[in-house]
Amino acid sequence: MQDCIFCKIAAGQVPSKKVYEDKRLFAFEDINPQAPVHVVIIPKQHLETLLEIGDAHNELLGSIVTASSKIARKQGIAQSGFRLVANCNKDAGQSVFHIHFHLLGGRPMAWPPG
Repeated sequence: MQDCIFCKIAAGQVPSKKVYEDKRLFAFEDINPQAPVHVVIIPKQHLETLLEIGDAHNELLGSIVTASSKIARKQGIAQSGFRLVANCNKDAGQSVFHIHFHLLGGRPMAWPPG
């Protein structure tokens, strides 16, 4: 999608601090971090919300979880723990309408989160 900031980041049209990339995904440091480690993981394919996910996306979702483990190890937070969060629609806090996952770590996480 032409106006999507995350599509532009994945395409290299908008600068970011890249953390990870493969054929399906792009991950970068969040510009407003909520933890010492805060990485945003996005699919290169534009999907606006999690409501667009279907059986055809099972492999994509699996690759996101696998990438989150790799990133957590690389960032040094795998053993202490991390959180993987996805927000769906406005009331859940989704502000960019391109599905994305927040990988948070480097500090103790509270519960409930919201």
